[in-house]
Amino acid sequence: MNLHRLRSLILAAGLTCSLVPAFGQAPKALPPKPLDSLAALQTRFAEQLAQPRSAAAAWGIKIISLETGRTLFETNAHKLLKPASNAKLFTGALALDRLGPDFRSRTSLYASARPDAAGTLAGDLIVFGRGDPSLAARFHAGDYSQALDSLASALLTAGVKRIQGDLIGDESYFRGPPLGIGWSWDDLQNSYGAEVSALTVEDNVMDIILRPGRAPGEPCRLTRKPDTAFLNFINHTTTVAKGGTRPIQLYRPLGENTVHLFGSLATEDPAHVDAVAVHQPALWAVTLLKEALAKRGLTVAGKVRSVNWLERDAAPFDYSQLVEIAAVNSRPLSEILGKMLKPSQNLYAQLLLLQVGARTQKAATRQETTEDLGLRALASFLTEAGVNRGEVLLEEGSGLSRGGLVTPNATVTLLRHLARHRHAAVFRDALPIAGVDGTLRTRFKDTAAEKNVVAKTGTLRFVNALSGYATSAAKEPLAFSILLNNYSPSDPNWSGRAEVDALVTALASLTAHSGKAD
Repeated sequence: MNLHRLRSLILAAGLTCSLVPAFGQAPKALPPKPLDSLAALQTRFAEQLAQPRSAAAAWGIKIISLETGRTLFETNAHKLLKPASNAKLFTGALALDRLGPDFRSRTSLYASARPDAAGTLAGDLIVFGRGDPSLAARFHAGDYSQALDSLASALLTAGVKRIQGDLIGDESYFRGPPLGIGWSWDDLQNSYGAEVSALTVEDNVMDIILRPGRAPGEPCRLTRKPDTAFLNFINHTTTVAKGGTRPIQLYRPLGENTVHLFGSLATEDPAHVDAVAVHQPALWAVTLLKEALAKRGLTVAGKVRSVNWLERDAAPFDYSQLVEIAAVNSRPLSEILGKMLKPSQNLYAQLLLLQVGARTQKAATRQETTEDLGLRALASFLTEAGVNRGEVLLEEGSGLSRGGLVTPNATVTLLRHLARHRHAAVFRDALPIAGVDGTLRTRFKDTAAEKNVVAKTGTLRFVNALSGYATSAAKEPLAFSILLNNYSPSDPNWSGRAEVDALVTALASLTAHSGKAD
């Protein structure tokens, strides 16, 4: 199993926070009852929500039929609740509507002039990013060597053999901080809290493998993927005898690229796989590119450095006066959307919000960030979709912020709009399938919901959410949103995930059609 696939499995838990309630076992508290009427479904839901374990929690639920428009069940449907990664439904829908499934972003390679007959580029080479997330092994079957192959090949095809000046990573296309509004500091070293950059490579994350040393007392052996010295590791780990394992922990201080490793592995332990986000991703990108070019015999005489939006504000640059030596287009949005929604990829979600915001950037005030513009575009889109004003209060695009709020009613209204949208099939295909893939890969196995539910998960500490589409046992297409906040159960059989899954399984097993009288 390659590391990017394993990282996807970690993300497939739907996690957007480092600390979440433990997942429970399959719920057994309520005896099964036949759901042959809407009344039976509503009773089942009401019974579960009334359990004492939920007394301190906040539930918000809405379920409608996409055929009849009838509401099958709702409670607190207009209550603002934390959506966690359900926020990605809004970001993904916005990008699909405004950009279209065939949209591709462009990474340009600029210089003051073309290379001479010998292939020498006299000055600097600027790698100008526009938010392409697909320069990553994730898009190349986990092969790290191919992530930057397109950029390297484009330069060689353009006849470049040597760069006399510097290799500059330019991330100024997006204006604003490299973090979404409301992101918590303790998430930022983790893969799901990676800094956002218009020049993104390898998800702005380094994968690592730790294996036991050859004998007790030795440090654990470290392997980096990609294999680069951009991050400095200080290895405090030890190899111990059988039974002495202590959890492996990583610590990267904020604003640094030094990573401390703690813990121990026993001599017979399997490898520990982890990942750490990098600081200054544009610099990381050109560092990796320089190394990739060197392997192809293309040398860079100067330094690697990066330029951000603040530096370009202070010293504006006219790219129309430069020559585009080469360029690489991203994978289509339809593919990126699936890579964002199915594993719940925070970086990609924020990049999509910024992509939309960047389209109106020329009309922005100096104080507005690209994130501000993306959120303004989202508000306009939601009005078109019929969502009531004030029912979606998102601060960024991923749901990692603890300050974002939505209502179940707004989510279902969005889902209903997308079900009739010109790109409805693309949106639906990008969602996780119950029991099959993405964040629902291990959920709903051998239940009525398996393969009959496509939905987006959402998990933060004390938050569990699931919203999407279900096909009932009566073959009726339904849209649903279930948001559970402030839930910390004492019963280990009823984790937040188990609570939500029990309701969705009941919904999928409904044999009555809403168009027929109870």
